[in-house]
Amino acid sequence: MKTKKLVELAKTIRSKNASPNKITFDIIFREKETYELVKKSGIINTDSICGIYNIKPEDITDFVTYDPAYAIKFTFYRAMPSGNPGDADIYGAQQYAPLMDIEIPV
Repeated sequence: MKTKKLVELAKTIRSKNASPNKITFDIIFREKETYELVKKSGIINTDSICGIYNIKPEDITDFVTYDPAYAIKFTFYRAMPSGNPGDADIYGAQQYAPLMDIEIPV
């Protein structure tokens, strides 16, 4: 089966703080067809997010597919509050990278 990496399919993959204690992610597509392909594949789900980020399902506070924007969005609790000693990404803007290599069947 042929696959493509998510980074090849999505227009935008980003992360940012949702509060000092949460980080949120957006995966946005240019066209409906690509969004539907990724959404229907079921590859991006709470279980896969837990595996990628080594978190528990209860750490995920939101997971939605938002059809009007062709977007998949999710939020989870940060390992430590933003700005705490040891926090390597105060803005949460560098946490999206592991999503880029997700393989999607095409």
